[in-house]
Amino acid sequence: MRNKRLRSGYTTGACAAAASKAAVLHVLGCPFPDRVEIPFPDGSRHGFRLHACTRQGGAVTASVIKDAGDDPDVTNGAEIQATVRILENTGEVRDNILLSGGNGVGTVTKPGLPVKVGEPAINPVPRAMIQAAVNEAVRECGAERGIRFEVVISVRDGQILAESTLNKRLGIVGGLSILGTTGIVRPISSKAWTDTIEVSMKVARAAGLDEVILSTGRTSERTVQEILDLPSEARVMMGDYLKYSLEAAGRHGFARVHLAGMWAKILKAGMEIPQTHVRHGALETRQAAEFLKGLGLDRETAEGLGRSNTAREILERLRAAGRGDIIRAVCARAREYAERVSGLPVTVYLVTSENGVIEHV
Repeated sequence: MRNKRLRSGYTTGACAAAASKAAVLHVLGCPFPDRVEIPFPDGSRHGFRLHACTRQGGAVTASVIKDAGDDPDVTNGAEIQATVRILENTGEVRDNILLSGGNGVGTVTKPGLPVKVGEPAINPVPRAMIQAAVNEAVRECGAERGIRFEVVISVRDGQILAESTLNKRLGIVGGLSILGTTGIVRPISSKAWTDTIEVSMKVARAAGLDEVILSTGRTSERTVQEILDLPSEARVMMGDYLKYSLEAAGRHGFARVHLAGMWAKILKAGMEIPQTHVRHGALETRQAAEFLKGLGLDRETAEGLGRSNTAREILERLRAAGRGDIIRAVCARAREYAERVSGLPVTVYLVTSENGVIEHV
């Protein structure tokens, strides 16, 4: 049976632009539409169904429910709102809109992000999409040129949703980021991970740090952070993007890398598997056993380990047999690989959820 093709969705930035266009249309006196169509950065056009529209005094609020497609996105189903009013006193307004963040949109508090400290966490491409959508609404309504608007972007329950993201660590407080570089969310997007890795490293460098913790998950990250006590900006969640993260650490000019992970990921690093997710680099226990034999494990024990069901079972059996030397050799191989890829000194920490760091080299 063929694999089902995963459905793409839309970014928070695209939804904010669509809501902004709808609100501008209505504030200018045009009928509120059921759907609006907006331009995307690549020149394509996409339509959005409007969720709600309310008027309070001279301000109109329109909203779109974000559809992230089949991507496991925390903001899927979130209500993205735009509140628009015509500015009486224009003051210093860039182009024809004064853009700000409302409830549920975070504020940038640390350097290193594409938005300046103190500004709402609305990234450059979403800002440009909102601007383009507003301009279209003005043209479609036949309004006078030179009219200016205040546009406030909000996310219902955005502050609660932000607790499930890395925003606080990146210095975005009080809510979510309005994101997107294309307007489209690609399901299970590797770019979403790699973009987050890049931003995390920029924040760390902007904070003046020369060491970074690359971790495969929250448990390994938390455990090593408790030992090192580095500033929160030093923590970079690399997930399964091992090779990419190591190369990025070298590219961003760090002086040292602390690589934290559990056994299956560290074993893969030792075996030089660059992408550690199972769908990219499934770990065959027989293959792992052959690798361990090359590190000095006797043939009989290696063949027994090759019949293990999981990498975790291999670790448990090595520990039960008192073969800490082999475990340490795996960590050393992982370090060698990490140093070769990053060009930096690396310390490897092998973590278990029950015992914390059980080896480091």
